[in-house]
Amino acid sequence: MTAPIHDIDDPRRAALVRQARHHFINEGYVGTRMEPIAREAGVSTATLYAMFENKAALFAAVIAEAATDFAARMSAVKNCTGAPKERLLSFLTTYADFMSDPFVQAIFRLVMTERSRFESVAIAFFEQAEGDFAGPLVTALDELKASGDLTFEKASWAAGQLMGMVEHPVFLVPMVTGGQVRTQRATAEIAADAVQTFLSRYQA
Repeated sequence: MTAPIHDIDDPRRAALVRQARHHFINEGYVGTRMEPIAREAGVSTATLYAMFENKAALFAAVIAEAATDFAARMSAVKNCTGAPKERLLSFLTTYADFMSDPFVQAIFRLVMTERSRFESVAIAFFEQAEGDFAGPLVTALDELKASGDLTFEKASWAAGQLMGMVEHPVFLVPMVTGGQVRTQRATAEIAADAVQTFLSRYQA
């Protein structure tokens, strides 16, 4: 039985989104053309337009799928347990590895570049990212505060401070420089230093 042409599990759709992602990242929204995407995905242009009514719909699908992929990558830290240092280090190392990934940075750069054109898509992307990334950490911090291991005024503020210590070297600098400048330190080392600094201030 042939899958419905709108089925999100249709391998043709997956191929189209994959090829479109490559074009949008490398050529930008304006520079991307639909015909090469269809050709490289091995489908007809008619099939492409049956699945995505226009380029804007295809762009939105690319960003939505990237957000889903990102959430899956960060989900491993949601149920992390243990002593405060090990628990925070597990999260922050995963987060640092994730934010230093050139592909992740390329998606963020694409969303920021096209924000004025796709404001609702960009806002949804960043809101989901905030929930997927900061959410588990805020939960962990609240639990560590309740157990008496940590003391701070507000978990979201503390989470922002901890995440910020890795975001600057592994994410912000490469984003601003287009990937030409990257930290020479290992992400695990950056995460460990950040956790140590954080605990020196907030550990009860």
